Amino acid sequence: MQLYTETALACSKLITKKYSTSFSLGIRTLHKRFHLPVYAIYGFVRYADEIVDTFHGFDKRSLLEEFRRDTWQAIASGISLNPVLHSFQDVVNRYHIEPELIEAFLHSMEMDLDQDRYNRDGYEQYIYGSAEVVGLMCQRVFCEGDDALYERLKEPARSLGKAFQKVNFLRDMKSDYQERGRVYFPGVEFTHFDLAAKRAIEADIKHDFDHALTGIVQLPAGARRGVMLAYRYYLRLFDKIIKLPPQRILQERIRVPDSQKMVILLGTYLAPSY
Repeated sequence: MQLYTETALACSKLITKKYSTSFSLGIRTLHKRFHLPVYAIYGFVRYADEIVDTFHGFDKRSLLEEFRRDTWQAIASGISLNPVLHSFQDVVNRYHIEPELIEAFLHSMEMDLDQDRYNRDGYEQYIYGSAEVVGLMCQRVFCEGDDALYERLKEPARSLGKAFQKVNFLRDMKSDYQERGRVYFPGVEFTHFDLAAKRAIEADIKHDFDHALTGIVQLPAGARRGVMLAYRYYLRLFDKIIKLPPQRILQERIRVPDSQKMVILLGTYLAPSY
């Protein structure tokens, strides 16, 4: 059984490396004991997201419902023949990740099957399920059973998830609209996205980033550097977006060059306070 679980976790690690170079770099700066659990969480959320975003030509709703059923069965029984779900259930059961976090995530994935415009309530619900709860799952791992620490850092962790997701929404406005017909920001239309709307969104994101930082600096030492790296990477991306006019956001996907990513990585890794 140990060999099977190790193999399943290795599959989640492979998925992470294939789908996200940046996230893989961030995980490597965590303490080694956190690597495999975070890979397992990433593999789970990545495959659910792939169902709704890229499995075109298939019955996405049926696939997502099957994925949901198999997830709960794996958690309940402590085993799955799906390596991604087996590694995820191992982490859920070992770190006591709350079922409501998992259900909120799956619900947000389901929302992507039906909704292409969001009011304020729907927007906040979607962000909570698609991003905030993922941060909370990782925080359960980082706190290693320390419930008091988890509760103290819960709201800053949610803010970090919100900041990351909103930056993703800005970065991906073009592809979300052209490939999927989606506009996530409430009251914003792709064809009428102007400077005033962009500035209002940016002010909201800055508030989330500022609040998130208050929690990052209190994380356990083994987790702090990796989370700080992700924070600094997204902050650099956000700074690039702030400097661009709205039309650039609508025309291209903004990126941080690999050379800058390496500078951020080295600066974070060498900082003694992390």
